[in-house]
Amino acid sequence: MLTWIDDDTPLPPATQALGDDSDAPGLVAAGGGISPGRLDEAYRSGIFPWYSAGQPVLWWSPDPRMVLPCAEFKLSQSLRKTLRRFLRTPGNQLRFDGDFHAVISACAATPRPGQDGTWIVPALMDAYLAWHRAGRVHCVETWADGQLVGGLYFVAIGRMCFGESMFSRCTDASKIALAALVAACRERGISLIDCQQNTGHLASLGGREISRSAFLAHLKVALAEAEPAEWTYDESAWHHLGL
Repeated sequence: MLTWIDDDTPLPPATQALGDDSDAPGLVAAGGGISPGRLDEAYRSGIFPWYSAGQPVLWWSPDPRMVLPCAEFKLSQSLRKTLRRFLRTPGNQLRFDGDFHAVISACAATPRPGQDGTWIVPALMDAYLAWHRAGRVHCVETWADGQLVGGLYFVAIGRMCFGESMFSRCTDASKIALAALVAACRERGISLIDCQQNTGHLASLGGREISRSAFLAHLKVALAEAEPAEWTYDESAWHHLGL
């Protein structure tokens, strides 16, 4: 049975998510509002919000869970060449947290595969913007000739990184941003990026599914570890990818 909550009700454990025999496997709870405090509670519990306009807030913890082990990131020969060309081209830049509003707005305008609209509804965007100002949500930006051409945003707690959404306005711009995030995570001792849901795109880059129990076990350890250094772009981190 689905659990309904309000702003004062704690989220139930992720293990209480609906099973495969339901119409919404992985759904933990519905209701309540979106705020940085609620998001912090959710992510620390292995739960994330995902819903559309006109729906109540829906809280999910799928089983299996899509993750990207940083050591298993697949840097194809073509992407390696693209990265090297991008990094040596004058006017190209990679930035962390330069314009978070622009990144999340661009992600909101880019539907997920198989969806017609966005899941980043205005209330959700406002909450992540507030969480960004609190220093918990970050972005990676790909710039070419002074234009923002791709990027992604992510949540960072302890030694855990939760990838949220990405966008691209030119070929491989979001892949470049993801490669930069993987390099930064490896530099900071972060071994796993949560990707939430399985897509062919993520699988082609090294993403794979693990059980919810395995994800929660990793999360518990990662959250207990000390916060890494500030999220800034450091070109020396590329050595983790052999660049």
